[in-house]
Amino acid sequence: MAGHEEQTTPPIRVLVVDDDQLVRLALRLVIDGEPDLAVVAEATDGDTALTEAELHRPDVVLMDVRMPGRDGLDATRELLIRPSPPAVLMLTTFDADDLVLGALRAGALGFVLKDTPPARIAEAVRTVAAGEPVLSPSVTARVIAAATGPHSSGARTAAREAARRRLATLTDRERDTAHAIAEGLSNPEIAARLHISVATVKAHTTALFTKLSVANRVQLALLVRDAED
Repeated sequence: MAGHEEQTTPPIRVLVVDDDQLVRLALRLVIDGEPDLAVVAEATDGDTALTEAELHRPDVVLMDVRMPGRDGLDATRELLIRPSPPAVLMLTTFDADDLVLGALRAGALGFVLKDTPPARIAEAVRTVAAGEPVLSPSVTARVIAAATGPHSSGARTAAREAARRRLATLTDRERDTAHAIAEGLSNPEIAARLHISVATVKAHTTALFTKLSVANRVQLALLVRDAED
């Protein structure tokens, strides 16, 4: 009689980056306390984070924004231009518009405050590991407001024109998909709106990432908002 073979899925590998030892310890306790998550390395600054990411190939990097030396935003930009980069989930104690937008424009998929409950941090790790964006509820509206808020007229005009030139390379259906993503619609919702299959939505999304040189749906959404501002 054949024995029962239990199927197991490897845990999501996490790199924790924070200059505060107590924060790193707390995050390790949260992550390692989940059966499907595991901390594979820690780092105290951006430069060390890049080294550890190269060595351990994590699926997700929990990245502090403010650190001495190379900060989290600069490290994230560097990390995400490397081949097969991990998903980045930014952590901070500051609910500040410039940090939120800086992190998202750098390519981070998520942004949560350090006082977020442990269960939500764990769920955020799972979400970005799956390639989906996540924001703390307290900052979501602020991101949208800041992304479309007042800036110098010259800077806004330049950003708008640059974004419009990039979007002009799209087909009509790709443009429709981009606008739907910017509205925060899921793939099934986009499929229903455009009367296409989910597989076609995914194909359009992949094409959008390539044509527009964006790493994820958040960066795409911000580009669309720049074009409309």
